[in-house]
Amino acid sequence: METPMEVQHQVMGYDRTATMFSPEGHLLQVEYAEKTIRLGSASIGFVCSDGVLIVSDKRVKDTLMIKESATKIYEIDSHIVGTAAGILSDGRILIERAQLMAQQHRVTYDTPIDTEMVIKEIANVKQAYSQYGGARPFGVSVMVAGVNNDSASKLFVSDVTGNYAGFYATAIGENDERVKELLREKYKESMTIEQCTKLAVDIFKKILGKNFDIDRLDVGFITKKDKKLERLSEETLKKYNKEGK
Repeated sequence: METPMEVQHQVMGYDRTATMFSPEGHLLQVEYAEKTIRLGSASIGFVCSDGVLIVSDKRVKDTLMIKESATKIYEIDSHIVGTAAGILSDGRILIERAQLMAQQHRVTYDTPIDTEMVIKEIANVKQAYSQYGGARPFGVSVMVAGVNNDSASKLFVSDVTGNYAGFYATAIGENDERVKELLREKYKESMTIEQCTKLAVDIFKKILGKNFDIDRLDVGFITKKDKKLERLSEETLKKYNKEGK
């Protein structure tokens, strides 16, 4: 019986460091980190006609936990919001670095930072940790959405390798491919924040099935008009849930 190639590579030690390529040209530690992301709770991001929106699954099941302490949506600057999937402690470090960069930009140039500059900095840090010995790659995918100074709505996702891309709508974390299939079917660029919120709730209902609970969702959005992060309350979210029945 032949030994699977991945097991052979483990035995030969190609996965012991992020700096060692396998004979096929793979960085196995980076690929393992990509698998970790798909174990994390899901987030869905949208570019809407009136702003940007992120809906995240907090996966809060413990009744002893304070729900507000388990937020998955982070304010990077007043006009930029971010979330992560995978090892959230890794994501927190990257988000805090982005927050610092955004504030330094305001102090230095007296103007809000561009959304793409934020995701580029996060991606650069991730790339560096795929080539340093003695350090593991960041096991997290980061999604950043914002409304720039020119009122352009932007949504970006950075992967483990340090690449990033812009999207109209996308998903990270658990069942991301299934979510993307539903987005390709139902998302339209003309949709508003309210319409996209309803779509996200419907998608989570389909994906989570009997495990769905509206209290699990964390919703943050930024409108082109106000350019400030706003969050939906549990009561408002429950209305969306009732409308979808």
